[in-house]
Amino acid sequence: MTYAQPGIFAQGTRSHHYLELDLRPGVLLPEIRAALGALREPQVTAGGLNLVIGFGATALGRLAPDAVPVQLAPFQPVEGVGGAVPSAQRDVWIWLHGTGPDVVLDGARLAAATLAPVAQLVRQQPAFVYRDSRDMTGFIDGTENPTVEEAPGVALVPDGDVGAGGSYVIAMRWVHDLGAFSALPVPEQEAVFGRTKDLSIDLGESKPPTAHIRRVVIEEDGEELEIYRRSTPFGDVASQGLYFTAFSAEPSRFTKMLAAMFGATGDGLHDRLTEFSRPDGAGLYFAPSLQVLAGICRATA
Repeated sequence: MTYAQPGIFAQGTRSHHYLELDLRPGVLLPEIRAALGALREPQVTAGGLNLVIGFGATALGRLAPDAVPVQLAPFQPVEGVGGAVPSAQRDVWIWLHGTGPDVVLDGARLAAATLAPVAQLVRQQPAFVYRDSRDMTGFIDGTENPTVEEAPGVALVPDGDVGAGGSYVIAMRWVHDLGAFSALPVPEQEAVFGRTKDLSIDLGESKPPTAHIRRVVIEEDGEELEIYRRSTPFGDVASQGLYFTAFSAEPSRFTKMLAAMFGATGDGLHDRLTEFSRPDGAGLYFAPSLQVLAGICRATA
């Protein structure tokens, strides 16, 4: 039996911080392993801090070549009639979340300092839960998410497969144009999402084919291709957006959803939400099981 990193599923945290790092040229494997080993996964408690770590394909191939799942590869840019998603692939991705911004910031600073000898911090993004789990647009985020009981079956590579107990991760930062979106009347905003703004009720057959939930809810052979979303908003007075994070047992689900959103499926349509929010890059990672992660940190060669 393999066990997933518990921070993937931990609930109730309102403060978040994301770190994206590249391994420094010339660093040796024992140095990388020692630095990673110094990161500690705290026990999930009422006042605890959760840490989830993922690796890009190249980095995981160096650290645990026998544990690289077959579908792991660097993120490939997506381009269609609705725009593009550029690649912002890094070697290491870290997600910290906890009970307050002070606890999470301290943890993020410590994690970055611990890895500094072997990895350069390329991007960081503090984020937060906005109101009752809404995006900065005012719409509830993650309505289509599987339940807590169903989430492991959606997010984790099953036992018996390479990478069992781990999860593919997509991380991408979306920057909103809230001025343009807020200028729309509420009924038109709802048509963009395909849900009501107050209670997140599906508009049903009345929603247009370019509605967000029409484009991202994809079915194959009568079954919905589900992902487990853990996104959180970010922002200040000058800029606002969403740090989109999702976990899946299969990375192809991310690719198909992005292709549908950005009009790369050949039907001439795109997700109208992309007219009001644009990603400035995406990366694909793998968050290995606790057993694999322990082996990465313990090995000496």
